[in-house]
Amino acid sequence: MTGFAGRSRVTVARAGATAMAVVSPVLAVAAVVVFAGLPEEWQPGRTVSPQTAAALMFPAVGAFLIAHRPRLNMAWLMCGGGLAAAVSDVTQALMFRMAADGDLLAAGYLRHAAQLGWALCGLTLTMLLPLYSPDGRLPSRRWRWVVALGVTAITAQLLRGLLRVDPPAEHYPYPAVIPNPLQVPALAPYEDLLFTVAWAGIYTAMALSALSLAVRMRHADPIGRRQIAWPLFAFVGYIVFLVAAVWVPALLWAAFVWAALIPVAMAFAVMRYRLYGIDTVISRTFVAAGLLAVVSAVYFGAGAVSSLLVSGYDQIAGLVSALFAGAFFQPLRRALQRAVDRMLYGSVGDPRLLAERLTQAVRRADPAEALTSVVGVLRDGLAVEGVAVEVADGEPRYVESGRVGAAPREVPLVWHGERVGRLLVGQPGPRRFPAAHNERVLATLTPHAADVAHAVRMAADLQRSRERILTTREEERRRLRRDLHDGLGQTLSAMAMTINIARSRLKKSPDSADALLQSLRSGMDAVAADIRELVYGLRPPALDDLGLERAVRELAGQSPPGTGIEVEAEGELAGLPAAVEVAVYRIAQEALTNIRRHADATRARVLLQRRPDGLRVLVEDDGRGLPDGHRAGVGLGSMRERAAELGGVCVVGAAPGGGTRVEVTLPLPTGRDGGRLADLDRLDHR
Repeated sequence: MTGFAGRSRVTVARAGATAMAVVSPVLAVAAVVVFAGLPEEWQPGRTVSPQTAAALMFPAVGAFLIAHRPRLNMAWLMCGGGLAAAVSDVTQALMFRMAADGDLLAAGYLRHAAQLGWALCGLTLTMLLPLYSPDGRLPSRRWRWVVALGVTAITAQLLRGLLRVDPPAEHYPYPAVIPNPLQVPALAPYEDLLFTVAWAGIYTAMALSALSLAVRMRHADPIGRRQIAWPLFAFVGYIVFLVAAVWVPALLWAAFVWAALIPVAMAFAVMRYRLYGIDTVISRTFVAAGLLAVVSAVYFGAGAVSSLLVSGYDQIAGLVSALFAGAFFQPLRRALQRAVDRMLYGSVGDPRLLAERLTQAVRRADPAEALTSVVGVLRDGLAVEGVAVEVADGEPRYVESGRVGAAPREVPLVWHGERVGRLLVGQPGPRRFPAAHNERVLATLTPHAADVAHAVRMAADLQRSRERILTTREEERRRLRRDLHDGLGQTLSAMAMTINIARSRLKKSPDSADALLQSLRSGMDAVAADIRELVYGLRPPALDDLGLERAVRELAGQSPPGTGIEVEAEGELAGLPAAVEVAVYRIAQEALTNIRRHADATRARVLLQRRPDGLRVLVEDDGRGLPDGHRAGVGLGSMRERAAELGGVCVVGAAPGGGTRVEVTLPLPTGRDGGRLADLDRLDHR
């Protein structure tokens, strides 16, 4: 029963809020229609006011919030205040209608209803609503006196309106005085004082209510600050234009617009709706307002000066004014944007400046130190407690600035489609608007961080490649020494002994000498086979016998049935350095072996392309592709090392249509590089 009763109350609450959301705009529109039908002499100076905007917008947004959170106090304040505004508007319109029709007494009573609606609207929407935003509770009990001040000031102004004395007919702007049935003549001497005190209290209570949002914002976490910024921005704008309209009545339209924006801002705050960033809205608003003001001043100022100098030539004056305004526009926009970013975010407000700072820091440091520069600049720009960069490598490198905490945000670092590491972002620090600015900083600086991570990875790969080259060279020398000494050397020694024995038996026992010579001949065949095996280990004979292109085609032809491998060659491949030929052959051999063993592919393609800047090797298939989170094995590492040895790059990733793609770019010898490759050639031929 309790659950059923609770659901019933929720249904009734939503129905009531929906009814207010429908009735309020209907009454507001009816008021506009009634005003439009009044005789000219009974037309008031303003028929639409911020109160009209409240009647149109607040109940609709309040009903939307109640549909999601039926017990939210501030949503009910929005619905009630909007309905009170609608009642005030329609009763005021009917007051003028009754007065125009001659029923002045009824018009007097309707004025009291309009004043009561105005008082309820002002109290709920301009005082209580900001005090109870965005969670439906006061910031603390100490703010109750602000509620008391608002209630007292609104009540004083309401009583002044209900009890005021009728003005003299000669000072009345309409054909007849609408009488006040409740007027108290004894209060006439104090009416002006009561008016001043009441409105001073009203404006003070409004300002303090907006200030309560600023106090909430100061003590909130970063997400809470971003949430509170929406209603604070809207209320401050409304109060500024409402007060300014006292001296400049034309600004009342701006107050009308801001009044309509307040409920939208409240919805953003309550629902934590983050499709847009409040800091972005504030930034663009200030920049647009500044541009409008300054460019207008430049335009009219230039127009006035040029009109004086070239009097009678209005078209020339207009052209000069437009040119001056256009010349000032872009520099002014950049200056205003920098000023607003600095106001919102401090010295790290412009992500482009952070990118320049990071670029300069990276240029002055080697890759290992560049990681420290990256995390330092990112930590300053994001204003977080800690930032760390982890480079995905055989031996992962981890650099941290500050403390990222136990559950940091992880941002992948991707370089040309290949994940090279990750960025770890800690908890936000004490700054006003971190979220949207952080996304801009990350979007701007993450590619630079990925470049540095890739450079660190390549430097580590190069260092390991150098170490492996030295180790491999020494191991190769040791193997050659062992094979030559233990294998070929022992065989040749045995053959020398056999020759000596055969010589000693040649005269005494020719038959046994002949058998020894036949055994010697078989041993020579074994020696030749051993020498061929040693030579093949140094350089594949197919490269010398067939050339690079045909040697790769021979590798492709070794694929099992069911896998079609197409080999394409572009450009002249003859005359390549021996080291380049061996590297390309071994890389293609490893890639094709991986396709046969792991890819489960039906088609593959090998492209050998000689270009002015080097040699490009592309091997791609339509197989299953690389698994998620794969780590480079011995084969992939070998391909990267062979490319790095020659100053090239090997990138392994996903093929456009699915499958795996291996792309290698090797520089060809020019000038000083030619000497390096010549050394490698000599090493390759040894």
